[in-house]
Parts: sequence; C-alpha cells; structure tokens
Amino acid sequence: MEVVDGPEHCTAPAGGSAVTIGAYDGVHLGHRHLLAELRRQAAARRLASVVVTFDRHPATVVRPQSAPPILTDREQKLELLASAGIDLTLVVPFDAARANETAQDFVLEVLVGALGARLVVVGEDFHFGHGRAGNVELLTEMGSRHGFEVVGLALEGDGANQVVSSTRIRQLLASCDVAAAATLLGRPHQVRGVVVHGDGRGGSELDFPTANVAVPEGVAMPGEGIYASWYERPDGSVHAAAASLGRRPTFHASADAPVLEVFLLDFTGDLYGEQARVSFVSHLREERRFDSTEALVHQMTADVAAARTVLGPAPSRPSS
Repeated sequence: MEVVDGPEHCTAPAGGSAVTIGAYDGVHLGHRHLLAELRRQAAARRLASVVVTFDRHPATVVRPQSAPPILTDREQKLELLASAGIDLTLVVPFDAARANETAQDFVLEVLVGALGARLVVVGEDFHFGHGRAGNVELLTEMGSRHGFEVVGLALEGDGANQVVSSTRIRQLLASCDVAAAATLLGRPHQVRGVVVHGDGRGGSELDFPTANVAVPEGVAMPGEGIYASWYERPDGSVHAAAASLGRRPTFHASADAPVLEVFLLDFTGDLYGEQARVSFVSHLREERRFDSTEALVHQMTADVAAARTVLGPAPSRPSS
C-alpha cells in the first residue's frame, strides 16, 4: 500500500480512484465491511482503492477537551489498512484551517483535485467539513458535476441490531470487556509503547519480573485490572503474558496514573528500551490491595495459571 502525506503531494491514480473518507480509528469490523465494498466496486470499475484519513483524530482539534482516546495510532492504522488490501492511503493533516474548511472545498481539493475520484463510498450517515455540513446528499450533488458516483452504505451491525462503532468499542474497553471489544475489532485491542524501568520490585522481591510498558498519552486503554495478554517483541516473536494495568495498591497508597506491567510466561531476557505490543485477550480479575507480599505472590501465581489456560499456544504473530 502506498502512503501519501498531504493532498499537495498526491498524484491522482491513472484511470481514477474509488475513495472512502474517515478517521478509521480502530479499523474495526464496521470499517472492514466498508473497505471490502470499496475494494469490490473499485475492482469492478478498474479503479485504485483509496482511503482518505487524517494525521490525528479530528476531535482533538474540533473539541480537544472531549476528544476520545484513540484505538489505533498512525502506524497501526496504516498497517491495518494495508492488510485490508487498500492501494493508497492519503493522510490529510488536520488543523484549525482544515476544521474550518467547507465541505465543498474539501471535495474540490482532495477528491477531485488530488485523487481524480470516480467513485466515493461512505457510510450513509457520513458527515464532513465545517459544521459537519457535508453529507451523502452533498457528495451526490457535487459528484454529478465533477464526474464521480456516490454510494452510501448502511452501517454494519454486530448481529444484535447494534452498530459497530469506535465509540462502542471504547466503552467496552473502559468496562474491562476486552473480549467483546475484540469481537467488534476483529482482533484483540493492542497498545504499543517502550519498555521502561520501573521500581524493580517485580523481579527482586516478587520473583515475577515485569516489563513496564509506557503507552503514549491519548491511547485508549482498558479499565484497570489483570488481563491475559499477548506480548509481541520487535523481532515478531509472540509471548503469552499476564498484564496488570493499575495503581499497584499493595505498595502505593496513591498513584496519579495506572501503570501497565506485563509478565511474560516462560521468558527470560532483557526487554528494556524495546518497542512492545501488548494485546488484551481476557479480563481475569479486578486489581486489589493485598495485606502481604506473600498473599500477592500467591494471587499472581494463580493469575499466571489462568492466563496460560485462557491463551493456549502462542500464535505465530498476533493481529495488529
């Protein structure tokens, strides 16, 4: 998949393009449904399939105080779009000027000018442009004048008459229901970060050395608790793990923010400084305070056994 940063650097595909537009946060099953239809219709018309997305979630500019945490960072989103078979992703910088741009100007600059769109495929409730004034009706009207067809798709449901959405997935994660979130994502929710030094207690005192993964601010995290997880190293190796996301109440009376600590099963080695990928598979229990180190170690032993049972053999590589 080709990736282009900014419409000014984009050369319209020869023969035109079939385009969809959106934040695509999570690239969940609802997104996958739309992408599959985009690819199908693009192939039928011999057009390049193109996703137009943004370098940040638009809400971080439009309403920064209530912007949602992101399900996928740029790297992961692009990986997932590539895995969906998209030919080109155009990443549009989203700033105050873009937020105030009219829907008509966006169509002329990006769809007509940069991409030579011949087909636009979006959800039937799609809105864009300043004040969310752009919609399927406006796209259809402009398409009749600028040579592109518009398809508004019904949103994909989960079989229970509920729309698959990034908002719903965030809600499930916040309630610790990572299994249900994985069902809507089509894969376990994954976070990425650098392994940093912690307080050193895990290995020296508890005999459970953990990787403290520093996840960037603004990334969607599950609710605090203990999880069966997969840990992927930069070399692609995948390890079963028990992950603790919380404030470590047994040793800390208070903490400003939760810490992600991951114990890799059947692994010995130095992980410091590496980029880790942690995928949450199942919520094992809530975090709680223990009266003694011995009681905590006893529970951690049980957590590791539970994680091993849930996870089974490691996959060759988890989904991104």
